[in-house]
Amino acid sequence: MVQAYVLIQTEVGKASTVAEIVSKIPGVIQAEDVTGPYDVIVRAQADTMDDLGRMVVAKVQQVDGITRTLTCPIVHL
Repeated sequence: MVQAYVLIQTEVGKASTVAEIVSKIPGVIQAEDVTGPYDVIVRAQADTMDDLGRMVVAKVQQVDGITRTLTCPIVHL
Protein backbone atom coordinates (compact mmCIF):
# COMPACT_ATOMS: atom_id res chain seq x y z
CA MET A 1 0.00 0.00 0.00
CA VAL A 2 1.33 3.44 -0.92
CA GLN A 3 0.00 6.77 0.32
CA ALA A 4 0.51 10.32 -0.87
CA TYR A 5 -0.58 13.86 -0.29
CA VAL A 6 -2.06 15.50 -3.37
CA LEU A 7 -1.82 19.29 -3.27
CA ILE A 8 -4.49 20.90 -5.42
CA GLN A 9 -4.90 24.39 -6.84
CA THR A 10 -8.42 25.32 -7.90
CA GLU A 11 -10.23 28.07 -9.71
CA VAL A 12 -11.21 30.94 -7.42
CA GLY A 13 -14.17 30.02 -5.21
CA LYS A 14 -14.16 26.30 -6.06
CA ALA A 15 -12.05 24.85 -3.21
CA SER A 16 -14.88 23.54 -1.03
CA THR A 17 -16.75 22.03 -3.99
CA VAL A 18 -13.57 20.35 -5.25
CA ALA A 19 -12.78 18.97 -1.77
CA GLU A 20 -16.29 17.57 -1.45
CA ILE A 21 -16.20 15.85 -4.86
CA VAL A 22 -12.64 14.53 -4.46
CA SER A 23 -13.43 13.12 -1.00
CA LYS A 24 -15.86 10.67 -2.66
CA ILE A 25 -13.24 9.18 -5.02
CA PRO A 26 -12.28 5.61 -4.01
CA GLY A 27 -8.81 5.65 -2.46
CA VAL A 28 -9.12 9.16 -1.05
CA ILE A 29 -8.74 9.01 2.72
CA GLN A 30 -9.27 12.71 3.42
CA ALA A 31 -9.76 15.96 1.50
CA GLU A 32 -9.53 19.34 3.24
CA ASP A 33 -9.81 22.99 2.15
CA VAL A 34 -6.71 24.91 3.21
CA THR A 35 -5.25 28.39 2.84
CA GLY A 36 -1.91 29.21 1.26
CA PRO A 37 -0.48 28.38 -2.16
CA TYR A 38 -2.76 25.32 -2.46
CA ASP A 39 -6.52 25.25 -1.99
CA VAL A 40 -7.17 21.59 -1.17
CA ILE A 41 -4.94 18.91 0.33
CA VAL A 42 -5.88 15.27 -0.19
CA ARG A 43 -4.47 12.15 1.46
CA ALA A 44 -4.86 9.18 -0.85
CA GLN A 45 -3.82 5.54 -0.94
CA ALA A 46 -3.54 2.80 -3.55
CA ASP A 47 -2.03 -0.66 -3.87
CA THR A 48 0.88 0.47 -6.06
CA MET A 49 2.50 3.70 -7.19
CA ASP A 50 1.13 3.08 -10.68
CA ASP A 51 -2.41 2.71 -9.29
CA LEU A 52 -1.94 5.94 -7.34
CA GLY A 53 -0.78 7.76 -10.47
CA ARG A 54 -3.75 6.44 -12.45
CA MET A 55 -6.15 7.59 -9.71
CA VAL A 56 -4.68 11.10 -9.70
CA VAL A 57 -4.62 11.46 -13.50
CA ALA A 58 -7.85 9.65 -14.37
CA LYS A 59 -10.04 10.71 -11.46
CA VAL A 60 -8.71 13.58 -9.36
CA GLN A 61 -7.44 15.77 -12.21
CA GLN A 62 -10.74 15.34 -14.06
CA VAL A 63 -12.74 17.12 -11.33
CA ASP A 64 -14.13 20.42 -12.61
CA GLY A 65 -12.41 23.43 -11.08
CA ILE A 66 -8.96 21.89 -10.56
CA THR A 67 -6.18 23.80 -12.30
CA ARG A 68 -3.05 21.99 -11.03
CA THR A 69 -2.00 19.11 -8.79
CA LEU A 70 1.23 18.10 -7.09
CA THR A 71 1.51 14.54 -5.78
CA CYS A 72 3.83 13.95 -2.80
CA PRO A 73 4.30 10.25 -2.00
CA ILE A 74 4.75 9.47 1.70
CA VAL A 75 8.07 7.82 2.57
CA HIS A 76 9.16 6.23 5.81
CA LEU A 77 12.85 6.91 6.41
